Amino acid sequence: MQEKTIEKAILVSADVGEYDVESSIDELSELAKTAGAEEIARVIQKREKYEPATVIGEGKLDELTELCQNHGATLLIFDCELTAAQIRNIEDKTDVRTIDRTMLILDIFAARARSAEGKLQVELAQLKYRLPRLMGIGASLSRLGGGIGTRGPGETQLETDRRHIRRRIDKLSEELRELEKRRGYSRERRKKDSVQVGAIVGYTNAGKSTLLNLLSGADVLAEDKLFATLDPTARSIELPDGRSLLLVDTVGLIRRLPHHLVEAFKSTLEEAACADIIIHVCDVSDPEAAEKADVTLKTLAELGAAEIPVVTVLNKCDLLSENIPTDDKTVKISALHNQGIDELLRKIALNLPQTSRRMKLLLPYDKAGLLAKIRENGKVFSENYAENGIEAVALVDQTLINQMSEYET
Repeated sequence: MQEKTIEKAILVSADVGEYDVESSIDELSELAKTAGAEEIARVIQKREKYEPATVIGEGKLDELTELCQNHGATLLIFDCELTAAQIRNIEDKTDVRTIDRTMLILDIFAARARSAEGKLQVELAQLKYRLPRLMGIGASLSRLGGGIGTRGPGETQLETDRRHIRRRIDKLSEELRELEKRRGYSRERRKKDSVQVGAIVGYTNAGKSTLLNLLSGADVLAEDKLFATLDPTARSIELPDGRSLLLVDTVGLIRRLPHHLVEAFKSTLEEAACADIIIHVCDVSDPEAAEKADVTLKTLAELGAAEIPVVTVLNKCDLLSENIPTDDKTVKISALHNQGIDELLRKIALNLPQTSRRMKLLLPYDKAGLLAKIRENGKVFSENYAENGIEAVALVDQTLINQMSEYET
């Protein structure tokens, strides 16, 4: 089996004051590592605005070309979106394959999608991103290929490619719409069956999958890499008050997640928008924890999930020396060391909207049929036949609570 060549990557960023460049390029470095590239250098240029032809200025591009030659770079990764013309201009000058932040994220998504739907979503996002850049990317890829026929595709070939991509986009969109309908039916059925859903959300690599595994005994891939989970995983757990909760793990969020990627992965993020409660996992040991939490909350608001109750989970608290105060909506845990989990479950139960209530009942024997009613949408934990009636402990659906209150003890 042929060994995969590790790309030697130089990271490039133009600081125009839009965001914290140092933090963003650190994250780009993590993304590159996740994709299997080795960072050999990084170049940051402070500018008033992006240079239209190459993002960075001519002098900096000369420096970058020399750096590529001296270090044997095989890949340039820009920390912003590039146009087809910019890619072509940078590659013409440096003779090194060039991608941008979005193309890097799409590559990671493509490698990590496991379900049929995940793969469809990735392909759709890739094609939508590639279509307006086809001229630049098509020409540069063929030029870098070397050998006979390196002049790049002609206009006719490009038009054929465009038509093929548009047809494929239409087909994928249709398939995803069908899957979306099915998901809608599943959600309706869950509501009808009074199944409550908790969505685990958070910045990528905050420990969401580790927490799901711990709470439910699932075996979701949990590793120290960005975007370890792409496909939503659902597992049922029982809360201390007897209620069941279907936990759904969602794709990790990231700064400046491109709009069409949010669109492509709407299905996994939709689970958060339709949940009864959101479990927001933060890596509290991260110096940028507050900023990353803000990114997550803003994305949830954009999805229309701002009104859903949130329990904030401060994960990796074992790595902290100072004490952080908590309240009824915040809990400190270490998913890795199984710390604070009972308190987390208690706070989830406390904040989960009441659709049922645990009740201790004494039912007269002529009302024994009420137990069957309770079982339809609730749960009977125990029943004991005493002299004066049936003693029962049950989880009673809200539609029956008033009727049962006269038998509560």
